[in-house]
Amino acid sequence: MNRRHCATAAITLVCALALLTSTGQASAAPVPEPSPSSSSAPAGAPQGYSNADLEKVREQIETLYRKAGAATDAYNLAEEQTKKQSGEIVKLAKAIVDGQARIAALKDRAGAQAREQYRNGGLPPGAQLALSNDPKLFLDGINKVRQGQQASKSLLAELNQTQQDLETYTQDASANWEKLEANRVKQAKAKKKINAQIKAAEKLESRLEKKERDRLRRLEQDAANEAQTAWLSSGAIKDVSGEASEAGAAAVAFATAQIGKPYVWGAEGPGSFDCSGLTSQAWLAAKRPIPRTSQEQWRLLPRIDIQDMRPGDLIIYHADASHVGMYVGDGAIVHSPRPGRNVTLAGAGSMKILGVVRPDK
Repeated sequence: MNRRHCATAAITLVCALALLTSTGQASAAPVPEPSPSSSSAPAGAPQGYSNADLEKVREQIETLYRKAGAATDAYNLAEEQTKKQSGEIVKLAKAIVDGQARIAALKDRAGAQAREQYRNGGLPPGAQLALSNDPKLFLDGINKVRQGQQASKSLLAELNQTQQDLETYTQDASANWEKLEANRVKQAKAKKKINAQIKAAEKLESRLEKKERDRLRRLEQDAANEAQTAWLSSGAIKDVSGEASEAGAAAVAFATAQIGKPYVWGAEGPGSFDCSGLTSQAWLAAKRPIPRTSQEQWRLLPRIDIQDMRPGDLIIYHADASHVGMYVGDGAIVHSPRPGRNVTLAGAGSMKILGVVRPDK
C-alpha cells in the first residue's frame, strides 16, 4: 500500500537526519593599494596604508560581516524550523504506528464477531433467542440483538475513523518531510553564504600588516565612539530611566556573565554565542523563552519607544534586523559583535538602531 510505504519512509527518514556539511568560498574585495603619499595619515603614523585607505577597508569588512550576520539569522531560523519539523515527523510517525496497531486490533475484533455468527448459523446469539417461544427470552433476545447491532456499528465507525486518521497522519508526515527538506536546503545555502562572507572579510584583514590591523581596530572603535556620541548628543535617552523587571534583571545578569566569550555563528552557548544566541539564552535563563533570531525577535516581540527603554530590553540593529544587543542601562548594551570578537559592552548607539523590543511586556 503506497500510504503505508510513505508512513514507513517517514519513520525511517526521521532517523536519518544528517548534519549539513556544505562549505562556501568567496573572493575578497580588493584591498586598496597603499597610497603613495601618507599625507592623510597623522604625523608619526606608520607608512603604508593611509587612514583613508584603511577606512575603506574597514567599511568593506563591516559590510561583509553584516551580510554574514544576515545569513546567520537565516541559518538559525531554518535550523529552528528544521528542529520543529523533525519533532512533528517523530510525533506523526508514532501516531502512524499506533494507528496501524489499532486497526489490526479492530480487525481482530471484527473477525471474532464474524466467526461467532458463522458458528451460530449466521445469526448472533441474540437473534436466536429472539426466535424463542418463551416471551421473556424473546424480550431479552431483542435487547441483545440491538446491543449487538450497536456494537457492530461502533466497531465499524471506529475502524473507519482510525483508517481516516492514519491517512491524515501519513499525508501530514509527507508534508512535514517536504518542509524539512526545504529548510535543510535553506540551511545549506545560508551556511555557504556565511562562510563565504567571513572568509572574504578575513582575507581582507589578513593582507594587512600587524600595525595596520591595530590601526584598523582603532578606526573601528573610533567609528563606534563617534556614532555613540552623536546618539547621546541627540537626547535620544535623556528621559530614559526605567528600572529592570525581575525577569529583565535576570536576563541582564546572564548576558553580562558571558562577557569575554567568543562570537561563533549559530552558537547558543555555553562557551560561545552569536548575537541572538546570547539574547535568547539570556531570556531563557530568566524563564521567558523568546524567538531564536534577531529578525524573529523584531517581528514577534512587543515594540516600545526608546524613551521607555529599560535594562533587559533588546535593541535591534540595521534595516534588515540582522543584529541585536541587550540594553543594560546608562546608554550601553551587552552583545556578541561578530566573528573575531568577544561578547562585550558597547554603546547602544554605536550602530544604526532599528527599534527596541521587550520580551516580558
